[in-house]
Amino acid sequence: MAKRDYYEVLGVSKGASADEIKKAYRKLSKQFHPDINKDAGADEKFKEISEAYEILSDESKRAQYDQYGHVDPNQGFGGGGSYGGGGFGGQGFGGFEDIFDTFFGGGGSARQDPNAPRQGSDLQYRMQLKFKEAIFGKDAEIEIPREESCDTCDGSGAKPGTHPEKCSHCGGKGSMNVEQNTPFGRIVNKRTCQYCNGTGKEIKEKCDTCHGSGRVTKTKKIKLKVPAGVDDGQQMRVAGEGEGGVNGGPNGDLYVVFSVAHDEFFEREGTDIYVEVPLTFVQAALGDEIDVPTVHGKIRLKIPAGTQTGTTFRLRNKGVPHLRGNGTGDQHVIVKIIVPKKLDEKQKDILREFATTTGDKVDENSEGFFDKMKRAFKG
Repeated sequence: MAKRDYYEVLGVSKGASADEIKKAYRKLSKQFHPDINKDAGADEKFKEISEAYEILSDESKRAQYDQYGHVDPNQGFGGGGSYGGGGFGGQGFGGFEDIFDTFFGGGGSARQDPNAPRQGSDLQYRMQLKFKEAIFGKDAEIEIPREESCDTCDGSGAKPGTHPEKCSHCGGKGSMNVEQNTPFGRIVNKRTCQYCNGTGKEIKEKCDTCHGSGRVTKTKKIKLKVPAGVDDGQQMRVAGEGEGGVNGGPNGDLYVVFSVAHDEFFEREGTDIYVEVPLTFVQAALGDEIDVPTVHGKIRLKIPAGTQTGTTFRLRNKGVPHLRGNGTGDQHVIVKIIVPKKLDEKQKDILREFATTTGDKVDENSEGFFDKMKRAFKG
């Protein structure tokens, strides 16, 4: 015949206190003690009451019964040398980590006190920047959602006017002793209380705002000063602007990761900037002075006579400011000779007659370097 529920045997609820269980046992034991009650079955009834009280009056045994019921979690190591179905990884033995917990104080992992102050989690925010914003920096304001302590209950999780109470299952200790049969004998493991998750506290009336968690999600506005010279993929740490700490611990940090847009004319490599500038045959052969856009504004650049395509001119301090100060990078101007696509008969005759003479006409209907440079001048 299947065993009756121990709480049912004593006539108490599962949340009954130790005093309630003791009172119920005393009343029933007097009623069914074999020396007093001579009715048939009183002896078996008394044994059932005594067995129920033995389990429910012991904190560790009661916790084990609440979790597994009448099934013995250690039955895999019963008599006769049989290991049964429990095995080393079965629920009965609990795995090698339980032995480590017993003999070495928790095995390879430290048990953290749930009531100890803990730093809040770090957060990450990705900020989009235009090409020149990354070069010169900017002032910005961002909004981030983050977890913070509930203002309604001051992080306690309890309804205002009430307070968390001592856990009735572990007596406020946050842990419970659980006995187990092992090949090494009967040992006692200290386990985190499953009812209060190791805090030693129970919340009878939960806060309506955070529903007992003590934490809420809020949107925080943060003003930032993006430094000049940041590059794509770099990040900036903003101390103390992560999620709120737990149990009075400090806030985490916020990491702002920058994503920089490309520019159709300028190309950046570190603190240097590269541009391609078109020249006609005449400009390259005879030399010229041209306007060249830079991120700092346009400048005049002298092109020597006989300049070849691919020639690079260096403009000092016209690049990107060094992120930590101490100077500015350079701009490198790479010239590209544009071959005219349309020549009239006279120009063709001149080219045939004079191999060193060229024209300077470029196809105005095509999207090319001149169009890009015009836009660069316009900003």
